[in-house]
Amino acid sequence: MKADKHGVSRRDFMQGALTAGAAVGGLTILGAAARGAPKKSYTAGLVGCGGRGRGAMINHLDAAKHLGIDVKITALCDVYPDRLQQARDRLKIDKMDIPDDRCFTGYSGYKKLIDTDVDIVLLATAPVFRPLHFETAVKAGKHVFMEKPVCVDPVGGQRIVAAGEAAKAKNLGVVAGTQRRHQGTYLGAKKLIDDGAIGTIWGGVVYWTGAKSWVVDRTEGMSDIDYITRNWINFFEMSGDHIIEQHVHNIDVMCWFMGGPPSLAVSFGGRARRKTGNCYDFFATDYSYQKGAIHVTSACRQITGAWSRVAEQFVGEKGLMKSGRIKLHSKEKIKAPDFPGQHRNPYVQEHVALLDSILKEKPLNEASQIAESTLVGVMGRLSAYTGQPIRYSDVAEADGRFGKLALAPSAEDFETGKVTIPKDDVIPVPGKE
Repeated sequence: MKADKHGVSRRDFMQGALTAGAAVGGLTILGAAARGAPKKSYTAGLVGCGGRGRGAMINHLDAAKHLGIDVKITALCDVYPDRLQQARDRLKIDKMDIPDDRCFTGYSGYKKLIDTDVDIVLLATAPVFRPLHFETAVKAGKHVFMEKPVCVDPVGGQRIVAAGEAAKAKNLGVVAGTQRRHQGTYLGAKKLIDDGAIGTIWGGVVYWTGAKSWVVDRTEGMSDIDYITRNWINFFEMSGDHIIEQHVHNIDVMCWFMGGPPSLAVSFGGRARRKTGNCYDFFATDYSYQKGAIHVTSACRQITGAWSRVAEQFVGEKGLMKSGRIKLHSKEKIKAPDFPGQHRNPYVQEHVALLDSILKEKPLNEASQIAESTLVGVMGRLSAYTGQPIRYSDVAEADGRFGKLALAPSAEDFETGKVTIPKDDVIPVPGKE
């Protein structure tokens, strides 16, 4: 996972090729099913039954329908019984009734679900839990879909990479919730750029600016552990802060189109509105490529009522890419390649890619690329928190400057109940007075 080993134009790197292959693969399986080939069936279990988890569960089932195969959700897990019941009730619409003995709660419930006979595990808990849950699923020989981001600190990112290598050795499929990697618009733009459509990339900007995140008010009798779990998005120890939890989508596009992670991040940020938790309201980061010759600006903000934009733009000598659309400086029209067989919903298509690769016995493995993108977000956050430049090697390598940084509370702390929560509205302050 070294940065800046190659140039930024006309690259044909492995992740893009694998993803493109997965994107077109759906047609092959769909066609086989249409010709009357025997259907294969799989079972899946969901760990984390909140809104995104339930969404991933339905996306997974829709992907199976798209491919013409049989997939059933047969086990559920969540810390809270009420969230689990919501997923259970939703599955009844699809005539899937999950029995009590396949419903698991608590912070250790994921182990019981993974110990069942499910073929695929869907991981959609708060990011702090992802490395531990992913490691456990891989050890048990399960294929995995895991939501982004996949860690909150450098140690967690390194754990994801190591577990991904173990998954590769076991021929297990691993797909992450970075749906742009599987979306025809972006795949087409990537192919055109690799073919030289806009020439050498000179720089770019990636945005996620929008409204503040949700908050769960503390009620009388609520324990510390419940408060931080229900407010996980508002504590950087749980979510990674929004530069990671949300903006990782755009950072991932940057890493994909630029051919890998940047070598250096210089960032600033702050907090002006929030009271709950300890996350910043905004970040602005300068990511350096080619030893500082090429720069991509990252801008993310969560302030209600302010200007909003979610987009990526890269400028080249011949044209630019704007959120998957190629525009040439010459105004000449350019046609992107088609990717037949794709589902119209990219959130479904990422599951199509996973299932299709499993069916072909050539499973995708996106662990390294999503760990890389998440760690690039960690670079930006650490630079803003400390006021110092942060190199990719500082976080990606165990012997890097921040390579051994592990935040607390950890996933393991929640299982033992030894959780000390950070204080509300006490934030990292860079520099010294």
